[in-house]
Amino acid sequence: MPSRRSLLAAAALAVLPIPALAQRVTRISVWRDPSCGCCSGWVAHLRAEGFAVDDQVVRSVAPVRRRLGTPADLLSCHAGEVEGFALEGHVPAAAIRHLLAERPVGVRGLAVPEMPVGSPGMEVPGQPADSYEVIAFGEAPHRPYMRFHGA
Repeated sequence: MPSRRSLLAAAALAVLPIPALAQRVTRISVWRDPSCGCCSGWVAHLRAEGFAVDDQVVRSVAPVRRRLGTPADLLSCHAGEVEGFALEGHVPAAAIRHLLAERPVGVRGLAVPEMPVGSPGMEVPGQPADSYEVIAFGEAPHRPYMRFHGA
């Protein structure tokens, strides 16, 4: 027979809202140009991977990039921020999860410079995916962080 304490604990859990029991969702803020279609593809990729995305369409992404400290030689078409880390370009969800789990000292963010075919949001039907690197930037010189292999 269940004890009074276990019955009270079960009753308390029953009245908790479902979000209190659910796993925490990671929020990503995204800033993008209104005329870019691939940026919305990247946002869709992040959402499909379980991230909560605050999608902000702005006239210019430049002020956000300055605030985030994104180096000019790594610029792409949109910017993002997750838990204090900058994101630039079509950074895959797998790289973002790895960054959040590892939290490497001296890394301020990740970038996928240019717009490699096959990166999230840059899929082109009938065209093989490019191999590309996700670059870490911050206090030290830029360095490869993860590599994604094309077809």
